[in-house]
Amino acid sequence: MPTYEYECTDCGYVFDVFQNINDKRLDKCPKCHKKLKRLIGSGSGIIFKGTGFYATDYRKGSDGKNKKSTKPCPHANAGCKACPSAH
Repeated sequence: MPTYEYECTDCGYVFDVFQNINDKRLDKCPKCHKKLKRLIGSGSGIIFKGTGFYATDYRKGSDGKNKKSTKPCPHANAGCKACPSAH
């Protein structure tokens, strides 16, 4: 569901609302009940899930074979279980 940002034209109150695309636009400020305008937002960002892809994942070493990064996970001590090096 998209997030829409609104701003009151009178008191300047700015807030976000989760709305279905087909829902009617809000027209009254929840604080002062004056006119609202919907702001142009950046839309939804890309959400990456999983361990991701990195330049080092497929880089070939000088011997022509794929090398994996040997750096330990910086979050391993905090109990992070997202990457294979933390297991």
